Amino acid sequence: MTVLAVLGWLLWLGPVLAVRTVQVDGLGTLSADRVREAAQVPDGEPLLRVDVAAVERRVGKLPQIRSVQAARGWPDRIVITVSERIPVAVVGERGRRSLVDADGVLFDTVTGEPPRGVVPLEVAEPGTDDPATRAGIAAIRALPRDLRDDVTRVAVPAPESIELTMTDGTVVRWGSAEESATKGRVVVALLDRIGDGQLEPAGLIDVSAPDAVVLR
Repeated sequence: MTVLAVLGWLLWLGPVLAVRTVQVDGLGTLSADRVREAAQVPDGEPLLRVDVAAVERRVGKLPQIRSVQAARGWPDRIVITVSERIPVAVVGERGRRSLVDADGVLFDTVTGEPPRGVVPLEVAEPGTDDPATRAGIAAIRALPRDLRDDVTRVAVPAPESIELTMTDGTVVRWGSAEESATKGRVVVALLDRIGDGQLEPAGLIDVSAPDAVVLR
């Protein structure tokens, strides 16, 4: 057997350069075992025979995964690097609600309380193609994460009619998703001034026209 033939056998069929470990990087809430189970990489498979594109497709089917990359880590491992979806909102009835990421993707269910900073979003048809979902998420993302804890609901009966309710009962009339960044800054500034006693508490804060704010 020639040297090249031996080398080819070692790389393609031999046990020397074979999978001993499946390393998973970038995890947040998912377990490494769950990703390995989805990846379906046989232990002892020669590295060259592992179809890394197929591994990526299988892992990418996990609803929590936003992106995935698989690569051979010589001499004996497959390295899977994942990016998980980050929830910004939760939709549905209590007891069985779905987490929603910044793209409007429903990717996981929660039976108890959602993670901290994840805001209840009320829309008729949540999803990536729903204008009301996208509008509500734009408003949520315009708020600092610590302020999101004080939002009990974001109701979006129509994309132009976003309304936030705070834990103290204050209603923030947001209007449309246009100028959400500006509206977010205005809301933060107003709530800070109310908290410092510079402004009287308001039951309604209307920032639908952020250059002509109404408090009452």
